[in-house]
Order: sequence, then structure tokens, then C-alpha cells
Amino acid sequence: MNLWPYPFWIAHRGAGKLAPENTLAAFKLGASYGYRAFECDVKLSRDGVPFLLHDADLKRTTGQHGIASDRNWNELSTLDAGGWHSPSYAGEPLPTLETIARFCIQGGHCLNIEIKPTPGDEAKTGQEVASAAARLWSGQSAPLLSSFQVPALVAAQRSAPGLPRALLLDKLEAGWLQTALDLQCVAVVARHNLFEETMMSELKATKLQALAYTVNDADTAKRLQSLGLAGLITDSVDRFIPDRSV
Repeated sequence: MNLWPYPFWIAHRGAGKLAPENTLAAFKLGASYGYRAFECDVKLSRDGVPFLLHDADLKRTTGQHGIASDRNWNELSTLDAGGWHSPSYAGEPLPTLETIARFCIQGGHCLNIEIKPTPGDEAKTGQEVASAAARLWSGQSAPLLSSFQVPALVAAQRSAPGLPRALLLDKLEAGWLQTALDLQCVAVVARHNLFEETMMSELKATKLQALAYTVNDADTAKRLQSLGLAGLITDSVDRFIPDRSV
């Protein structure tokens, strides 16, 4: 990408911790704070429907027991994914990727889709999420596909080579930069405390963009902005004004 198309501020899982994560309600709240770019986690139901959920297990955000990918979408769609957060969000459902695509396209919002496979489903999830994203955003500004799982990104690359990809990192292991280049990524998305001058020099030399997660305080945001990062993913959508510098 010669011209980076995404806004600098990106709302984590829709609206950080202000609403139940990875729900349409969270996206609507994030948008009400002026955010035009969002991040979310997408995995597959047993019958292959891409939907939003971070954990493999359902317990934390739905109160149910078991692995989400063991259930078909018609069952997952009935679960309460909002009551755990607060009573006002009780009954908020898990959204499909299609639901979020409609919201983003209608509102002119950008999206970073983290491919979040259930362990063992990396390649299938990468393939199906990328294929769905290419179909849903056909003719629209493309979402950014990211993942910690290299097999998921390999499958995404094969399934939808025209969609931009980013390698997610929570630590710097040997060969991380070459992996990003081999995957023909446009960006690296890493834990905010990993970024320093040497890493940024390596990224700039290869023309890879840099994004950081999860940035929730002004001092960290200022340091990263001074290093030249292209974007910051934040939970603090009520603290940072997305159309202004830090």
C-alpha cells in the first residue's frame, strides 16, 4: 500500500471496555465517540459462519460452557453476549462478520479483522474469513486481515490475495520480519512496549507499516506517535479524540 488508508486511532473490539466487546452495540458506541476504524476478533462456528468472539471458550462473555466452534450458528445466535458486561446490554447477541461488514460499509468505517481461530482450525479459519471478507467488502475499502497464527495468514493469502494482511506479534522472535515479508504483509501489529527505534528502522526499511495494541495512556501514545507508527489500537475510546493528535 503506497498510501495508508486507515485512520490513526482504532477502537479495540468496538469500544474497548465501555460496552460488551465484539458486539454491534460496541461498534455503535465507538462510532458515537467519533471512531472511524475498529478492530475485532473473528472465528468460525461449527457450520462455517464467521462471527465475532475473542475466546475459544464461551464462558467469559456469554456465561455458557464449552468451545464456541463446537456449536452451529443457529445456536450461537441465541446467546446473550452482553449481560456479562452490564444489565443495560443484556440480550445483546454475538454478531456475524456480515452484520459488522454492513455497519462498517454503511458508516464509511474501516476494519481490522483479527483472524482468531480455535486451536486446530487455523488454516480453515484463515481461508473462510478471508473469503467472506473479500465477498462482503467487494468494491469497498478493504479490511485489514491480521493474525498471530501464521497458518491462518497463509490460508488467507491463498484465499483472498487482494486483501491486505498484517502479522500480529506479542513478542519478537527470530525471523519475525522475514515472516511478515514472506506473507506479503502490509503491516506489523505488535504489543506497544515492543516498539523502539531499531524495530521501527527495520520496518521502515521494508516499507511495512506499524500498528500498536493496546494503547490506553497518553504518554505511551505520544511515544509511539513520535516513532512514526501508522495506528494505535485503544480501549480508551472515551479518552482519546480520534480526529486529533495525541
